[in-house]
Amino acid sequence: MEKFELHILGCGSALPTTRHFATSQVLNVRDKLFMIDCGEGCQMQFRRSRLKFSRLNHIFISHLHGDHCFGLLGLISSFGLLGRTADLHIYSPAGLEELLQPMLKFFCDNLPYKVFFHAFETKRPTLIYEDRSLTVTTIPLKHRIACCGFLFAEQPTLNHIIRDMVDFYEIPLYELNRIKSGEDYVTADGTVVPNARLTIPADPPRKYAYCSDTIYRESVIEQIKEVNLLFHEATFAQKEQARARETFHTTAAQAATIAKKANVKQLVIGHFSARYEDESVLLEEAQMVFPETILARENLCITIPL
Repeated sequence: MEKFELHILGCGSALPTTRHFATSQVLNVRDKLFMIDCGEGCQMQFRRSRLKFSRLNHIFISHLHGDHCFGLLGLISSFGLLGRTADLHIYSPAGLEELLQPMLKFFCDNLPYKVFFHAFETKRPTLIYEDRSLTVTTIPLKHRIACCGFLFAEQPTLNHIIRDMVDFYEIPLYELNRIKSGEDYVTADGTVVPNARLTIPADPPRKYAYCSDTIYRESVIEQIKEVNLLFHEATFAQKEQARARETFHTTAAQAATIAKKANVKQLVIGHFSARYEDESVLLEEAQMVFPETILARENLCITIPL
């Protein structure tokens, strides 16, 4: 099974605490790293998680609140000090390039690599990245400013060849890609060998959905239905529901309700308010609705299950 791992770098909300770093995550897909939000301290957490800077080429910013992007300038600067030459691509709602360019010019002039900004709209789901391994599509959310989550979906892979059967039928190498794609094999005497005898199905593609700061929003359910792992912000406990609504955030029980209605495999909650010294109250609330819930914590690594 190919690597598909989520690393939590920070899971706190806007107010810094001694317990949590600001929001940031890294998704490891076949040893290619994709950063999701970039709060303060992400560089330190990146090293603590034993991740390699050289494998990070794409950063996705959900919205332009400081606890989700204040780490960008320092990270870009450090890449320059490390002699990076590979391009860096940053995806965000409109406005980030305009905000960062003056600081980049002052602090990061003459970088040995190029930084490319890609602005995306936040009103409808949009495919913003694709390679041979995965696609990234925005998930429209509702916060105090323009905000999107992200759906990371593995690309389907080809069937696996059964080597013993290939040897038995003496199938030439040039036929293997065609067989992996699902076609039958026809022998020299015209015998048709069914594909099911020659291959086993590939693992089903996995999906990870990241729902950043948002008010409770059932419109995301259809897009994240049956994902293997869902991260959903759970800033408050249910008794603070009025505060959650006022600040356009979600409670733990509401996040779990989204997970239950979307029939996801597993839920991880985070973006905890600084008022909680013990997030077990949030976990208990969520598990009452959706038992397959875990708490985010710094340097937690989750292998996204099939």
